[in-house]
Amino acid sequence: MAIFSAVLLMLLTGVAFIASDKELEEKTVQDTPGMTVETAFPVYEKITEWDEYTGRFEASNRVEVRARVSGFLESVNFVDGQIVQKGDVLFTLDNRPFKIALDQANADFSQAKVSLRTAQDNFERVASLKESGAVSTEEYDRRKQALEFAKASILLSQSKVDQARLNLEFTKVTAPISGLVSRDKVNLGNLIDGGSSNSTLLTTIVATSPIHFYFTGSESDYLRYVRLARNGERGSVRSEGIPVYIKLQDEGDFVHEAKMDFVDNELDNSTGTIESRAVLENKDLLLEPGMFGKARLLGSAEHEALMIPDDIIGTNQSLRFVYVLGDDNVVESRNVTLGPLHSNGLRIVRDGILPTDKLILNNIQKIAPGALVAPELVSIAIAPQALVAAQ
Repeated sequence: MAIFSAVLLMLLTGVAFIASDKELEEKTVQDTPGMTVETAFPVYEKITEWDEYTGRFEASNRVEVRARVSGFLESVNFVDGQIVQKGDVLFTLDNRPFKIALDQANADFSQAKVSLRTAQDNFERVASLKESGAVSTEEYDRRKQALEFAKASILLSQSKVDQARLNLEFTKVTAPISGLVSRDKVNLGNLIDGGSSNSTLLTTIVATSPIHFYFTGSESDYLRYVRLARNGERGSVRSEGIPVYIKLQDEGDFVHEAKMDFVDNELDNSTGTIESRAVLENKDLLLEPGMFGKARLLGSAEHEALMIPDDIIGTNQSLRFVYVLGDDNVVESRNVTLGPLHSNGLRIVRDGILPTDKLILNNIQKIAPGALVAPELVSIAIAPQALVAAQ
């Protein structure tokens, strides 16, 4: 009996020690401060969203220079890559055969004029005799037809003179537009073919001031823009010159201002996209056809939006989430629906958080839902270059 009492006393003493250790452990956890984290409220303000598209620059006008007549190339009158003006003589062909052709046409024209005077005199002699019957009707008709034939010969000869004169002018190949000329693709002394669809290509000219920027958007983007215009929240994409801002590959900001001046009349069946064009000045000729750029244009009416830094957003398969500070400084996870990046560098959040939620900004990899943290309230920082872009 005494042994049984001793064992029972030992068991009770052990239980008491275990309970005491557990209470001490819980008290220690409660008294231990959690990891220090920075927290901030999301940026909540009125914004207008911007859409971005990648596109390519093209010349506002491009011409392939070809001769209208065939002949031997006699001279090239420009320096490769120079600016030329409309009407400048770029190439000269050997014009001697064309001068001979013009002289021959003039001689034929002179003969035709002599034949017309002779036919006119012959007709006038019989015209006054017809009423008296001194000349037969057959003779009268013959001389009248000869006169009409002589008149037609005059017109034919005149047209040959005009054609020969025009061919002589065509031996000087002029610039049809003003712009930047390419290199001469045919050297002096070569025989070139002209005046046909297979005429020899001599050079090309591109007009790059102004210059065009082409880009494509999706069907959903197009529908959104049309509905915004119909609701009076944005101008029409086809008629009101929507502002477009463009940046080049080596630029951080959208510094080139353009205006949209064209939207295609149908969607591409193979891609489901529609082509648009912006036009911009290029007085310093910085922009060249074929260059890539990124365009930004107004994508929404003014509205209130929540924005957060991109680097605090976590990924769980297809879900996006952020950590927020819950009750008693316990970490909570919130799934969010994201929008595009705004011009201030922050990510727009469509759904999932409230303006009053405190976002956890740092130590994201070291915490998890349910963890106890020590919060420090700060403000979300916006990079200086983002502030400039937003203005």
